[in-house]
Amino acid sequence: MAVPTSLVAAGGLVGGYGVARWTKKRPLGGVALAAAGALAAKQWKNTAGTGAAAGLSGLYVAAFAGSHPLAKKVGAWPSVLGVSAAVALASWVVERNSSSATS
Repeated sequence: MAVPTSLVAAGGLVGGYGVARWTKKRPLGGVALAAAGALAAKQWKNTAGTGAAAGLSGLYVAAFAGSHPLAKKVGAWPSVLGVSAAVALASWVVERNSSSATS
């Protein structure tokens, strides 16, 4: 059974931050973030098509980048969890609508 892409993407954002924070090695967190993002992009392409994959991948990168200034206002973990939830929700909606359209 495949892991839902929404969880892969959210897990990549949360996991990337967690790895970077706990190991104190930001590049290692970046590896986790990139690996999950690549896996999610592949799954998005397979389930929703190239356009949706490009859009959701862009959102994934924007969420990562946007979490930094947001963290200055609300704190690091709330920021990471918030952007992760937004990406997960967007992924779920896009994939759900794509599978409904092809059924």
